[in-house]
Amino acid sequence: MSGAAIPVKQLSARSREALLAHFLALAPEDHRLRFGTSMTPRAIAEYVERIDFERDAVFGVFDDELRLVGVAHVARQEDGAELGVSVVPSERGKGAGGALFERAHAYARNQLLRQLFMHCLTENKAMMHLARKAGMTIASEAGEADAYLELPPADAATIAQELLQERVALLDVALKAQVIAARRLAARLRGESPDGT
Repeated sequence: MSGAAIPVKQLSARSREALLAHFLALAPEDHRLRFGTSMTPRAIAEYVERIDFERDAVFGVFDDELRLVGVAHVARQEDGAELGVSVVPSERGKGAGGALFERAHAYARNQLLRQLFMHCLTENKAMMHLARKAGMTIASEAGEADAYLELPPADAATIAQELLQERVALLDVALKAQVIAARRLAARLRGESPDGT
């Protein structure tokens, strides 16, 4: 599946528990690459709790069990935004990171932000690949990299595209929820517990 075909949904404060589960499912090395430093479970919980969903935007990719397998946090700063992306190992290389980046890019443009930037360790190959693929200007020093992308103004096409992407993502989540509910009902009718035991 290409990145453009992967539904990416904007998350709300009600998603904090799912966000925490996503970040805690990542290995310590993934935490270091995502946050630039090692993170304890408590520090991750505090990070999730501090996310300001009124100011920032958080986007997610869900698997068939409605678990968050990819997350992008667009943290607003003056006239720009910093982007952080994480994808669980089983979904890497399948386009989720690119889809998250595209959605974050469209959001930032439509919010009339002038620049999208990322700060990461140069050894974070996935983020460096995303930055290069997006045509970001990259400056590296002492094992760290800053990538910048100047954003053109929003237009009718970018606004329509973002609205369509959100509707598609809402439909995707609703269909997955219905499949899960139907599976649980079928298990109950067969006298099994919903988890299949």
